[in-house]
Amino acid sequence: MNALVALCHFCELHGPRTLFCTEALHPPSPSPSSQTGAPVPGDRDRDGDREGEGLTMRANSSATQRGEMCEGCRSLPASHPGFVSIDDETGIRFLSHQHPRQPQLFSVVRQACVRSLSCEVNSDVCPGREGPIFFGDEQHGFVFSHTFFIKDSLARGFQRWYSIVMVAMDRIYLINSWPFLLRHLRLTIQSLQSTALKVFDNEQGVCPQRAVRMNSVFSPAVFPHQRSGNAARSLTSLTQHQNLWASLHSSFSWLLKACGCRLTEKLLEGAPTEDTLVLIERQTEQEEEMSCWEGAEGGCSTSQRHQLESELGLDFLCDDEKLNELPGPKFRSLRHLRQVLGGAEFRQLVWHVLMGNQVIWRGADPGLIQSAFTLLKSLLPVGCVRSVPYSAQYEEAYKCNFLGLSPDVNIPTHVSSSEFSLLVDVSTERSCRMSAVGEDDIYSLYQFNISSANTQPTDRGPALLNKLEVALSNENLSVDVVSHCLLCLKEEWMNKVKVLFKFSKVDGRGREDTQKVLALLGATGPGEEDNVRLLKFWMTGLSKTYKSHLMTAVRGGERSPSQ
Repeated sequence: MNALVALCHFCELHGPRTLFCTEALHPPSPSPSSQTGAPVPGDRDRDGDREGEGLTMRANSSATQRGEMCEGCRSLPASHPGFVSIDDETGIRFLSHQHPRQPQLFSVVRQACVRSLSCEVNSDVCPGREGPIFFGDEQHGFVFSHTFFIKDSLARGFQRWYSIVMVAMDRIYLINSWPFLLRHLRLTIQSLQSTALKVFDNEQGVCPQRAVRMNSVFSPAVFPHQRSGNAARSLTSLTQHQNLWASLHSSFSWLLKACGCRLTEKLLEGAPTEDTLVLIERQTEQEEEMSCWEGAEGGCSTSQRHQLESELGLDFLCDDEKLNELPGPKFRSLRHLRQVLGGAEFRQLVWHVLMGNQVIWRGADPGLIQSAFTLLKSLLPVGCVRSVPYSAQYEEAYKCNFLGLSPDVNIPTHVSSSEFSLLVDVSTERSCRMSAVGEDDIYSLYQFNISSANTQPTDRGPALLNKLEVALSNENLSVDVVSHCLLCLKEEWMNKVKVLFKFSKVDGRGREDTQKVLALLGATGPGEEDNVRLLKFWMTGLSKTYKSHLMTAVRGGERSPSQ
């Protein structure tokens, strides 16, 4: 990530100062002359100059800065070489010193430091003057800043003012990284504050400064020198952490690397799919929820984190690697699932999935049930999937359309008698042992009983299911080819869903016009009722981004004629 992280401090004597800075240096691209092996004149001189410069400040600014520095303004001495970490995978070097090594970056960080500790902080945005804030422009870069206080028994008000800033030129990237940065910077800040608080309590126990100041004569002229000459104390002194700067270098270097790996640029051919948009929206929701949980008192426990991830439905993708990691017997593909259940039972199961009905699997093997759900989820758009992989109690249909239950859970009467649900009971063959029949021999290990109160025939449609069955029954097509065929079918029907949503929900056309559109989409004829039900259910899986964009475009078109 092309960004820079810095720790800043507001000195009582000299104002805002940059204490510590970590930047990432990418390896240079090979030049044509270096690829042919021909030496370039001056390369050796430039390399020597780069090595001699090290990580220290530029000569034209270092003398002035050293003259104005006190103990509180200084992190590393001028003779210190700084800290270097190298990423073996990418060759990126993470360099840390008090100031950036490039003059243009020095002025950018200096301005970010001043603004983060002065004009960009107010009680409306950051209550108590502590908290995150975003500011910047195209010329001087964009800044994510988090201000905080460190306890100091000798400071004015018994605390000193610090901030951690991340400077980058990419505004969108920085804003999208807000929840991630906030979560991890708070961990670093809380660690500094808790360490300094222990030192503060120890010093106050030995010599309470509040009583000393109340009994002393106040003189504004000599106020900074009335505290034994320690008006400016270093952060190392406040925390009693001898390896403080090495620890901050590790934290800042990891933050730059993790933030860069978290979001990557991908070349997309055409507009992003609905599944991609929903994935992005759910990831954003997850990070915001995580930040709320961790920002609350007591933080976020592991059980709460897993519950939140389950509620957001972040495990809906049909991933071959995830499927292979499941323990015990499992379904390997949709074709394998069809072979085990039988053609008629498989069609009944998939029909309920495509119609949006609740599909319940009840059995003693969570791995087998989860493997079935992983395959069945691939039949639906991501936005239509709500899953509870395995539970000890029944969950209502509005919470999940895929529900795994332990064998002792009773199904409520209103569910078992409903035509909008299907139950798959998985029972174990007691006469068979897994070691004798083999771990993947599901035929011999389990019996499957499928039941539903639905009386509607499932042999007519929808058209998507008919085409899928043709592909699955064709043994000449490999599993990978069937997967690509399913992907194309889903995209075809999602495009039909978008047309129907625009026509019926946004434009508000009547029933007769809607019927004409369904005919154009090929949704009429045999299985028409099932096709319409599928389209209406899949309409609920459209991304918020698409719906918002569509509504905005329509409203803009309505205003333009009047203007």
